[in-house]
Amino acid sequence: MKKMPTVITGTVGMDAHVIGTKVLSRALRESGFKVVELGMQVSPEEFISAAQETKADAILMTSLYGMAELDLKGFNEKRLEAGLGDVLLYIGGNLVIGRYDPKEVEPRFKALGFDRVYPPETDVETGINDLKKDLKAKGKI
Repeated sequence: MKKMPTVITGTVGMDAHVIGTKVLSRALRESGFKVVELGMQVSPEEFISAAQETKADAILMTSLYGMAELDLKGFNEKRLEAGLGDVLLYIGGNLVIGRYDPKEVEPRFKALGFDRVYPPETDVETGINDLKKDLKAKGKI
């Protein structure tokens, strides 16, 4: 029997918008995941430490204040140095300031190491279904 997948959730950087991450965390728990909820204003280094400590399968970040790209400068390099290259990385929300086309933003965050990038109106179930599919592909569920 495979272990229950462990996921880390939180709002990255100085963002204090915590409702999205709370909704996501609850939905993940209800879908059978072990959730380590870091809350709001989580530094990239805190995500890495939590993932190391819990042997997490995925890190799911939210951001609403538009500064995620700035908050995550150097994050992927630190994640890889920490030996977390196989940990799935998802992010969603208002990731940049102003009006934008999600198709233009997604490649920028993929370049930062993210496996999935979601615009703010994405349904939680979409992310959970993607997570299950991605974990299954990696043989983790």
